[in-house]
Amino acid sequence: MTTSSHSQIVIIGGGPGGYPAAFQASDMGFQVSIIELEENPGGVCLYRGCIPSKALLHVARVIEESRDAEAWGLTYNEPVINLDKMRTWKNTVVSKLTGGLGSLTKARKINYVKGRAAFKNSKTLLITKKDGSTAEMTFDYAVVATGSRPTIPPPLAINSPRVMDSTGALNIEDIPARLLVIGGGYIGCELGSVYAALGSKVTVVEMTGGLLMGADKDLADVVTRKLEERFHKILLKTKVLSLEDTGSTVKATLEGLHVDEPVQEFERVLISVGRRPNSDGIGLENTKIQLDERGFIKVDKQRRTAESHIFAIGDIAGDPMLAHKASHEGRVAIEAIAGEPSVFDPRAIPAVVFTDPEMAWCGLTETQAKTEGRSVKIATFPWKASGRATTLGRDDGLTKMILDPHTEQVLGVGIAGVGAGELIAEGVLAVEMAARAGDLKATIHAHPTLSETMMEAAEIFFGHGTHVFHKK
Repeated sequence: MTTSSHSQIVIIGGGPGGYPAAFQASDMGFQVSIIELEENPGGVCLYRGCIPSKALLHVARVIEESRDAEAWGLTYNEPVINLDKMRTWKNTVVSKLTGGLGSLTKARKINYVKGRAAFKNSKTLLITKKDGSTAEMTFDYAVVATGSRPTIPPPLAINSPRVMDSTGALNIEDIPARLLVIGGGYIGCELGSVYAALGSKVTVVEMTGGLLMGADKDLADVVTRKLEERFHKILLKTKVLSLEDTGSTVKATLEGLHVDEPVQEFERVLISVGRRPNSDGIGLENTKIQLDERGFIKVDKQRRTAESHIFAIGDIAGDPMLAHKASHEGRVAIEAIAGEPSVFDPRAIPAVVFTDPEMAWCGLTETQAKTEGRSVKIATFPWKASGRATTLGRDDGLTKMILDPHTEQVLGVGIAGVGAGELIAEGVLAVEMAARAGDLKATIHAHPTLSETMMEAAEIFFGHGTHVFHKK
């Protein structure tokens, strides 16, 4: 028997876009429902993405620091790795955070329905619950926040337990002697770093001419130099033509300029070539909602679809596919539903790669400026001149600003180095507030800190750097 109910606002998906939208709507007095398969909110980010990967990356960093400490006069024995305890630690982090969200959902008296929703029409959802029963829910407003999933190219989809996507790689079932990572983007570099620290010989294959192609080359080079030390091989301008499970290994056929052995064997393969929106199987064809050529839902600046009472946020609403972008869009959508003049119009959405060193950027990049033919001035501060970076033994970083040469406005910021993901917040604020180089130069930063590199980059814009000498 199919039951029926009604909700003022229904959120389809409980990830980092969906649950903040639901919480805000509840706090504003709306009656809210969340439709989500998991036991608690959190989505891919908390269960199978951002959070578990960062927990494992922290473990990897501790391992690498123990190995690097010999230069400081500290010698440690090689770490003994207990995979069961490591998985327990990672799962405990996930359980703690998702459980907390479950408690907040109950405290707000949000109707949490464990199931999968599809549009029956533009006013009704058909929900298939985890227990197999079905229900219908009508609504005044809906917010689609169904996220995305890993993409596996058809030639590489061989249905082998030795071939993993990012979700499988996070399970850390074993430490393969040899790991092939297909794709040199942030997921491949992050998870490749984890396995390399644990002891795998990691080979990364990337079709383009560099790793982390979304970032400026000078920033990516900082990360690449460190990864070249930790990875067994990095093969650029190279393709994986096919994979074959031999029963004990995966045989990969490679094609590229620097491929000495076209056929190589690996104990495991990680495919990390991108993600696709979860726009199929949710009944969009039963509404007026439109998709673009990549499967993203078309939305306006309030995240409203072609159905004026249905909104879409997060990965399903287009690039960049980032959790914090989804959260912000969720707030915009709810404010729009409440009749507030809210639009999604950020000047800077920070992107962070959590390798070691980290890399982060926001706003206009130097590459983008060149492509668009925009006149900009670049001010860079090398961390070799940073007192704090030197005390950490990590002076391999770089802080750069992209500025308007006439108004001095900060248009973009990029940072590569330890803690870049935290440091980029000042850059985001500077871009969003239309700060000028003079504002950052005049802001007193604590010494000795890595944040000083922002101030010193601003000084360099004016031709003076306290810790960097430029001949005139």
